This record gives sequence, C-alpha cells and structure tokens, in this order.
Amino acid sequence: MALLRIRLTGSDDTARAIINLLQSLDGIEHVEEVGDLMPELDDADSSSAGLSDVDGPQGHTIEIDAPNPSTARRVREAVEALAFDLDALVEFDEDDDG
Repeated sequence: MALLRIRLTGSDDTARAIINLLQSLDGIEHVEEVGDLMPELDDADSSSAGLSDVDGPQGHTIEIDAPNPSTARRVREAVEALAFDLDALVEFDEDDDG
C-alpha cells in the first residue's frame, strides 16, 4: 500500500474537484484533505492585510491510500490531467508502506 500526498496550489473549488475525481477512481478507499501544518503568516495589523494582491492561490494537501503501484500511477495521471485543465499546480510525495 502506498500513501500519496498531493500538494495542490489552487482554489477551494479546484481542491474539491480533485478530491471528487480521486473518490471516483476504482481501488481508492481513502482520500482526505489534511490541515495546513503552517499557521497563516499574515499579520492582521499589517497595512497590506486583506488586500487582493496579497491573496494568492491557496495551498491544499490531500492524502490518498493507493493499494498498489498501478493504482498510484493512475492517480498521478488523472490528477495531473485535471490540474492542467483547471490551471492548478500539483506536487506528489509518495511513501511506500511495503
């Protein structure tokens, strides 16, 4: 079993689309968006706080349990294709349990 982590840079809607895609793939039993490990670094007292040019794409981390290398490869291919269509950036990190 492989644990795939996807770091996605895009909107909340893009993250939901990726998660929906992952949940629809055969062989995938667990998909979870995990919390951000870094707290927001925006200073509320800053003169630039809340300005639109400060707000950029959001970061999301999604974990997927893939039962075998073939399924993990299908996950990567499907996510890369959808991310390209949605103009999002994805990065993969894979931990093998076996």
